[in-house]
Order: sequence, then C-alpha cells, then structure tokens
Amino acid sequence: MPEISLFCGIRVTMFYSDHNPPHFHAEYGGFKALIDIQNSCVIRGALPGRQLKLILAWCELHKDELMQNWELARTAAPLNHIAPLI
Repeated sequence: MPEISLFCGIRVTMFYSDHNPPHFHAEYGGFKALIDIQNSCVIRGALPGRQLKLILAWCELHKDELMQNWELARTAAPLNHIAPLI
C-alpha cells in the first residue's frame, strides 16, 4: 500500500486495484478511516476530530491529484506523492 502523503502525523495511502468508490486510507495513531475522494467524507472508520478536519480539508484541496492517483492505482502504475497540508 503506497504512501502518497504524510502530514501532522496522518499517513495517507492507496491500495492498488481497490474497490469503488474512489477513496484513500488515512491513519493516525491507532485510528484508521477510508475517505471518499469525490464527496470528501468518511466511508468507514474514524479519526479524532482535529485530524478528521485536516484530512477532509486536504482531500478538498487535492481532489484532482487524488483522482489521478486512483486511476494510476487501478492500472498498478506508480502513484504520485501529493503535497502535505501546510
């Protein structure tokens, strides 16, 4: 599972050939969540409040890049690193 970004202790990854809808995985401490790219919302799991707000804001800012990585992952191509939230 390639790491595509890391910021504020939140690790963002994507699986190759993962199921729809387009999403990414976010981990912080012992918390894990699947985040829907197109709707910027949690599909499954949970993150603490502050980290959830950060990851959803980051998702909105990088939606196009995330969708590009989703398409790359579907063909098992190398994924691009996405800038962290600063």
